[in-house]
Order: sequence, then C-alpha cells, then structure tokens
Amino acid sequence: MKWISTFLLLSVLPGLAISVQAMANETVGAQHVVIAEPQSLPDQPRLSALSVLVLDETTGSTLLDKNPDLETPIASISKLMTAMVVLDAKQPMNEKLAVTEADVDKLRHSSSRLAVGTVLTRAQMFHLALIASENRAAFALARNYPGGEAKCIQAMNRKAQALGMTHTVFEDPTGLTSHNQSTAEDLAKMVQAAAGYQVIHEITTTAHYQITRTARVKVRQKRHAHHHAVVWRSVTQEVAFNNTNPLVREGQWDIGLSKTGYINEAGHCLVMQAKIASERVVIVILDSMGKYGRINDAKRIRQWVEAHVKHNEMASAASDLLP
Repeated sequence: MKWISTFLLLSVLPGLAISVQAMANETVGAQHVVIAEPQSLPDQPRLSALSVLVLDETTGSTLLDKNPDLETPIASISKLMTAMVVLDAKQPMNEKLAVTEADVDKLRHSSSRLAVGTVLTRAQMFHLALIASENRAAFALARNYPGGEAKCIQAMNRKAQALGMTHTVFEDPTGLTSHNQSTAEDLAKMVQAAAGYQVIHEITTTAHYQITRTARVKVRQKRHAHHHAVVWRSVTQEVAFNNTNPLVREGQWDIGLSKTGYINEAGHCLVMQAKIASERVVIVILDSMGKYGRINDAKRIRQWVEAHVKHNEMASAASDLLP
C-alpha cells in the first residue's frame, strides 16, 4: 500500500499564531490521505478607531466591524460626495474657477495654500480637493455648481438617500462642520459608489500633484513724504501637493480609492477601496486615536484580511482532498 502524507506549513503572521491541528484521516480507495484541518478564524484585531467596517466587495459580506452603525462626524470624507455630484452635473472640467473670499474657512480658520484670487481649472480644483483635501478648492467646486453651493448640498443629500445612506446628512461640501454625519455602514455604500467614477479612482490614488499658479508678491516699499507705496509684481510659482494618505504615497498597497478626514469632533478618519491578497475590500475607519491611528488600524486590518484569505484557501484545499 502506498502512503501519501500532506503537511501544511503555516507562517506566523503579525498578531496571529496558527499551528497545525490534529490530522483528520480519510481512506480513499487504496490511498491514505492525511489532511490538516485549518484553525478557526482569528479574533478581530485591536483597533483604536471608534467605528470600523470592512466589507468583501465581491460578496457584500462583512469581514470586520466595530460599532458600524454609530452616527459620527465624518470631516473631509464628505468631499467624496461633493466630487460625485459635481461630476454628475457634467460641467466642463477645463473651465477656470477663481478662489474668492467666499471660499475662505470662516468656521475653523484652517490654512490653505490657495490664496484668494488663485485661478485654476475645475479639474485642478478637483485634484486639490481630493488629493490634498483643500477646503477652498471644495468650496469653489460647490459654489460653481449649477445653482450654487446650496444646490450642491441639496444634491449631496439626495444622492445619499438614493444610495441608501439613511443615516447620513451633509450641511457643507467640505466636512469642516461637525454636522456632516454618517455611519461606517453608510460610508461603505458611498465608497463603492465613488469607486465607480473613473476620475475619482484616478485622482484619489495619485500620490503627488503640482500646479503652476501666478501670484502677486511684494517687491519693495517706496517711501514718500506723506505715504508709503508698495510695489507688487506677478510671479509664476510651482506648488506641489501630496496625498493626505501616506499609504497611497508609499505605493505598497493596491488601492482603488482613498480619502482621509480630520476635525476635532470626527477624529482621524480614513476610507479606502483596496485589494488585499486576492480580495477586493472596502475599509471604513472613523475616529482613530492619534495622528497615525488610522494608518496603524489600516495595517492591522490588512494583516487580518490576509490571514482570513489564507484561512479560506486552506479550507478550500482541505475540502478538495475529501472524497
């Protein structure tokens, strides 16, 4: 009689130790097959975020969750909805838009590298709103929406309802207000919808972006008998912007969509569509602790999903060996 032994050697993954279980012996004709039984799925990773949801995008099944129905401020994650309704309006992307005083953040007085008077195309504003989370760019897009900012916000709420986001409300196009609220479950729907826009996919996965702008700079100040005259001149400047998600910049993830967000009330937030191992997943991380909390949470989720996929592959292989 010929004996065949099958042994599965498992690597120890971070935060996860898998050992070979008791062997289940099955006699198949004249052959004796030894099958390693895969261990049950590991516990969920310890995450700092207040609310988390990870979905298998292909099946729609939940892989990980933590308070997924908790309503919370979502900060600049809001800009994904702004981007979708602006694209739905089908306005010319090469149309030039100017940053005005109306685009200045008067709520939190956040800084911006887009000075009042800066003129960029709608496409450039789009890039800056999604890559660098530039609030003035998002305000400019909404203000130039057909009917103005109020109509843009109405469209954002209508689209949320159409997507089944029943626990979501938008009051501004940037997320600077804490009244822009949603749940991880709702945001997973928004991420999947936004990923269907090729432009949003391409822009949010761009690591770096540069614009050329004309700015007025003070050359010198002339002194006269009764007044001072300031001399200005126009100069051309190259300004570089980086993606606010370091995982995009590092380039070691297969990311299909990405957006970060932060205000005090929302904490550090991150949504992504990504391919981990062989699975396309949607990741929603809300209110992580500390500047790097959301990134560390994302890395722990990746390790867990990789272990999940490995577990399923083991189970499938064991099943194939059964008579």
